[in-house]
Amino acid sequence: MRQGHLYESIYACVEEFSYPVDSACSILHVARSAYYKWLNGTPCERQNENDRIAKIVEEIHMESPDKGHRRIRDDLERYHKTKVSDKRVLRICRIKGIKSTIKYTNNGCTRQASNPQHIAENLLNREFHADKPNEKWLTDVTEFKWYEGNEVRKIYLSAILDLYDRRIVSFVIGNRNDNPLVFDTFDKAIEANPDAKPLFHSDRGFQYTNRAFHQKLEHVGLMQSMSRIAKCIDNGPMEGFWGILKRERYYGKRFTNRDSLIKMIEDYIDYYNNKRLQRNLGILTPMEKHELYLAA
Repeated sequence: MRQGHLYESIYACVEEFSYPVDSACSILHVARSAYYKWLNGTPCERQNENDRIAKIVEEIHMESPDKGHRRIRDDLERYHKTKVSDKRVLRICRIKGIKSTIKYTNNGCTRQASNPQHIAENLLNREFHADKPNEKWLTDVTEFKWYEGNEVRKIYLSAILDLYDRRIVSFVIGNRNDNPLVFDTFDKAIEANPDAKPLFHSDRGFQYTNRAFHQKLEHVGLMQSMSRIAKCIDNGPMEGFWGILKRERYYGKRFTNRDSLIKMIEDYIDYYNNKRLQRNLGILTPMEKHELYLAA
């Protein structure tokens, strides 16, 4: 209850010190009628509604502790048919002690290959808006660790993100950060979107500056764009996706086998594309945004 502690204070003053109810309510800016409703155990209609919403909020938080009050509000409206304001959900979260998981700092950054065979200009130039699907694709590779006893092992995730609807177009998970990992990711994206001719943007990692990779892009008629050295923001939305994935499902956890880590990544990308609502998409999922364009 939002004002429960105030009612309890009034009750204590009245019972222990015989303080007048009217005066106590006036000092604490509480309606006397509301105090008596609380005292008689007859909560108001709004309080009953708050209690109902609070139960759903707790369920959402238990399922996805990473969600803050804004994303919880969006889930309430979309998946639980309960339309409330951000502030109301925030008050309920504070009363229930609900907080999203801590955000971790991403120390990754663009690094130039030691012997680049092909360098492209930064044609994207931080223009992160697209008017239609498959107009601009971003890509990158990130690593995940899992533990076999005290021994640290790694897997690598390569993905391509569409700037229009922010969907993950394709992804590949491998044991090595090498050319085949990136080449296979690109091939999957083209196979799924054979008519796509997007601007293809990446950092200057050795896979993307490889001459063979540039030839693959030219073969299907794609223009290549690259971030500048040590300018992470040039590939900002892709870096942002890595941060979202790791904050929500990876950081703070210790994976002790490869299969469970891979399943987490695969399940999260499916969730991200098909169920994770995004306000910058109009409180839609990436695939909903994509399908709306195709339907139009």
